[in-house]
Amino acid sequence: MADLKGELATLKIDRTRPKRSPWRWPLLLLLPVVVALGVLYALRARQALSAPEVETVTVAVSRDVQPSAGTPILTASGYVVARRQAVVSAKIQGRLEELRVEEGSEVKKGDILARLEAYDFEAAVNRARAAVQRAEADLAEQERLLRVAEKLTAEQILAEDEREAAESRVRIAKAGLAQQEADLAFVEAQLQNTVIRAPFAGVVIKKMAEVGESVAPIPPGVNISTASGAIVALADLATLEVEADVAEANVAKVGHGQPAEVTVEAIPDRRYEAVLRQVIPTADRTKATVMVKVTILDQDEDLKPEMSAKVTFLEPEPETGDVPPEEAPAVVLVPREAVVSRDSRSVVYLVREGKVQERPVVLGTARKGQVIVEDGLAGGETLVARPPDGLADGDTVRIKA
Repeated sequence: MADLKGELATLKIDRTRPKRSPWRWPLLLLLPVVVALGVLYALRARQALSAPEVETVTVAVSRDVQPSAGTPILTASGYVVARRQAVVSAKIQGRLEELRVEEGSEVKKGDILARLEAYDFEAAVNRARAAVQRAEADLAEQERLLRVAEKLTAEQILAEDEREAAESRVRIAKAGLAQQEADLAFVEAQLQNTVIRAPFAGVVIKKMAEVGESVAPIPPGVNISTASGAIVALADLATLEVEADVAEANVAKVGHGQPAEVTVEAIPDRRYEAVLRQVIPTADRTKATVMVKVTILDQDEDLKPEMSAKVTFLEPEPETGDVPPEEAPAVVLVPREAVVSRDSRSVVYLVREGKVQERPVVLGTARKGQVIVEDGLAGGETLVARPPDGLADGDTVRIKA
C-alpha cells in the first residue's frame, strides 16, 4: 500500500515549477539573423569609410554659349617655350667657386646665382686703393708747395715763373688722382662681375657648370643645350607659350587674337585655353611654314618648357546680334576637368546613392574651362569633378563636404 502511494506521488504535477517563456525559441532563432545583420552593417560601414573622397559638380544647361562657336579651323604642331628665358653666364672669364642653385630653383631678380674666384680681383682693388691714397698725398704736397710759392712770390722772393710751375704740378697731381680713382672703379667693377645675379625672376631649368669649372662670357642667341661656358639657363614659367609652325597655305586663316586650344603629349586629357599672340612676319623656305606664337591663358604647374604640343585654332565667337536669350539653343556644359579618357573614349562618372556610374559622352567644343556635351548628358546630373585614375564603374565614393 505504501509503495502504491509513493508511485502515485511521483505522478503528481508540481505546480510550483516556473513555466518556460513561449518567446524562448523564436528569440534563439532570431539571434543569428541579428548577428548577421550587424556584421553586414559593419562591413558596409568599413567599406564606406575606405571609399575615396571626391568632389562633385553639377551638369549645367546654358543658352549663353553658341554650339557653333569655337569650330576647329586647323591644327599645328610646336613646342612649349618661355617667352622670357636666358642663358646666364659671367661677364668675365674665371673659375666657378660657388653655385647656389639647382634645376628647379626659383629665384628673384637680383638673387645671387654663383660666384667666381676673386682673389686676384680683390688684390687688384687693394692695389688701386693704395694708388689712390698715394695720389691724394701727392696732390696734398703739391698744393702745400703752391701755397709756399704764392707767399714767396708775393714777398718778391720767388719768381713768377716758379709759382706758375707749382700750379702746373698741382694740376698734374689732380689728373693723376682722377686716373687712379678711375682705375679703382674699374677693378671694383671687375670684382663685382665675379658675382653672377639673376637678370629676372624665374626658375632654373638647366645647370650647365659645376664648382671648379672655368666659365666665360658667351655671345647672345646661343642654344640652351649647346651653350659652352655658361652657368645656368633661366626661364620665367609665367610667360609660357607655344611656338608652332603653320603651313604657308593656312596662314591667312589665322590672325592676331585668334582663339585656340593647346594640348601637350604628356597630358593628353588636358586642354589649355590659348590665344594667338603673334605671327612671325617671315617664312621658313626650307619647310614652307610660318612660325606663330600662342599664349597659354590657363597654364598650370604641369606644363614644362620644351614639351611637344599641338595647337588647334578655333573659329572666333560669332556675333549674337539681338537674339533673345530664350530663343538661343540650349547646350549642356560640364567642367573640362570632369571629363577623362578611358580606352580612347571620353567618359564622365555620375554619382548616385554613393556609387559612381561610368558614362561615355560625345564632346563638342571647349569654352572658358568648360566643354559642350553633345550626347550622353541631359543636365542636372552630379559628376565627379576630378576622377581618380583608379576609379571604375560601380565603385563606392564619399562626397567631400
